[in-house]
Amino acid sequence: MSSHDERIANLTFASVYPHYLTKIERKGRTKEELHEVIEWLTGYDEEKIAELIDAKVTFEQFFENTSLHPNVHLITGLICGYRVENIENPLTQKVRYLDKLVDELAKGRKMEKILR
Repeated sequence: MSSHDERIANLTFASVYPHYLTKIERKGRTKEELHEVIEWLTGYDEEKIAELIDAKVTFEQFFENTSLHPNVHLITGLICGYRVENIENPLTQKVRYLDKLVDELAKGRKMEKILR
């Protein structure tokens, strides 16, 4: 595992979540929309998201018990300089899928387009 992948695995969801929220709210989107996107990707509802934040789980723990949405392969494009569909580390790819969805939300994309 590269040091980049390792850093991502050890980041806590709780430490990144406020950044997601700030990013989308600055662009006029809502916490509810953010949670809708997270639930679409992971299946986690509002209560589970809050539980995971309180537990300060790492991204590795965050994704270990999820069944990603069956259309996750339709998430493509660049995020942080990486083409999300070509990322080889499975965990890093899952985190980048989430980043990409948050990015699309912040850019004002319609929910129907984000939730493929």
